[in-house]
Amino acid sequence: MEEKNSTAKRKKNKPKVSIVFKSILGIIILLVVFSLIVSFMGFNNFTEALLDQYSDGAFRTADTAVMEFDVSKIEDYAASGGKTEEYITALESMERLCNSSGSTFIYVIRPDLSDYKHITFLFSTINNNSNYTRYEFGFVRDTTNEEYMEKYRKLYEGESEQELVIRDKGYIETDPHITAMVPIKDANGKTAAILCVQRQMDNLVRVRNRYIIKILVVMAALMILVIIIQSIYLHRVFLRPVTKITEEASRFSHENDLPEKKLSETVRNNDEIGVLAGSIDRMEERIVKYVDDLTKVTAEKERISTELNLATKIQASMLPNIFPPFPDRTEFDIYASMDPAKEVGGDFYDFFLVDDDHLCMVMADVSGKGVPAALFMMASKIILANYAKMGKTPSEILSAANSSICSRNREDMFVTAWLGILEISTGKLTAANAGHEYPVLMQPDGKFELYKDKHGFVIGGMAGLKYKEYTIDMKPGSKLFLYTDGVPEATDAEKQLFGNERMVAALNEKPNGSPQEILKTVRSSVDAFVKDAEQFDDLTMLCLEYKG
Repeated sequence: MEEKNSTAKRKKNKPKVSIVFKSILGIIILLVVFSLIVSFMGFNNFTEALLDQYSDGAFRTADTAVMEFDVSKIEDYAASGGKTEEYITALESMERLCNSSGSTFIYVIRPDLSDYKHITFLFSTINNNSNYTRYEFGFVRDTTNEEYMEKYRKLYEGESEQELVIRDKGYIETDPHITAMVPIKDANGKTAAILCVQRQMDNLVRVRNRYIIKILVVMAALMILVIIIQSIYLHRVFLRPVTKITEEASRFSHENDLPEKKLSETVRNNDEIGVLAGSIDRMEERIVKYVDDLTKVTAEKERISTELNLATKIQASMLPNIFPPFPDRTEFDIYASMDPAKEVGGDFYDFFLVDDDHLCMVMADVSGKGVPAALFMMASKIILANYAKMGKTPSEILSAANSSICSRNREDMFVTAWLGILEISTGKLTAANAGHEYPVLMQPDGKFELYKDKHGFVIGGMAGLKYKEYTIDMKPGSKLFLYTDGVPEATDAEKQLFGNERMVAALNEKPNGSPQEILKTVRSSVDAFVKDAEQFDDLTMLCLEYKG
């Protein structure tokens, strides 16, 4: 049943149009374009060559007619109205020239020199083989168009010695012709009339039409021949192996196992198709191996993920996480949170009662991230707590912890830490800073402000260090905010930092709120700033309110 479904899917994935058809279609399109280009070029070349022949013949006929024309008799012809014997003799001579030269018309005209919009016929002869009628002496008609007007003007005003009008209407139009014009000048060199020789271009059109038909027939035969040869060739050397490659690719995509016979053994082309077949064989082998490896890696990753989730829970349980932590103590309120950038983090906070009148608070940041930082964090937390419970001062606690960590720190890791001990009965806070961020302090009826204390060197960086401590008088209503660098260094998508100024501004949005409300306000401001940007560092915060 599965084999039938797989076969049906492969048939469904077959292309609707074969690549051979597309290839032949592309060649046909190229041949059509080539045919059109050749036909167009031949059309123009034939037309130009024949037009040159027609125009040369027409001008030679015109020059001959002008030489036989007695210009001095023009006025006599005009005065007699073309009835004299000399006029008739000249007309007959011109008619013989018209028929012998193969011209359609030979005529002499005088244009209206005021605007050249009318012409008067002095002589008009016609070829006996044509169906046209000639104009009688003195016949007046409108000039054909502005092109003729301009040419008449040039001939009469001496700007040109000959003019040619081509009336080629194109392949499907009728009655194409040319008209050669030369001036008839008197003894003073002035133009007295214009002699025109008109020749029809029927032969040009016939030759041109035959040429186009031959081109189309040859190209059609060539296309049929190409289709037959190309179909056979492409099917044998291209389509059949490509079809096998396509079928194998489709089969592998559905079955995901190696074939019984390699594709390179079926497709034996010694070209790019053969190389493609061999590449698909290697690809299939690598994919099968990759899937096997991926299955093993996925299982291992799931195991590691399970262990990391357990490590996250263990780390979270190591930090004070039950609030309120001291429900029977009304002298102070404290709240803290830690959000790691990875499954486990290197930041940590801690607070505990050293005795009934002293509260110890720690805010620390281990170098690095992930599991190594988490392990170093656990060790550092335990060491600091142990020395604090021995009754040491903050500076002594940091010095002792530094010596202990340096003695076993083979990986050269370090931790920044702020540690303070609050005397609950008096509000006296004694603290020391080992390279950590400045605390933020708010006195009663005031605002949160950075408290720039004296920094010592980081714990684990150098053995034998001594740390200085300082005191702060916490009055009823005072609040202390501790944090790691993940808060001011929170980064948005444009790589801008949240910064201390925004952090202090967030703290002062609800300065009279509870420690829990204050931490939520700061976290909301950070989230609004970074938006969808990935969390880069651990976010750890602690807030203490001293009530007295």
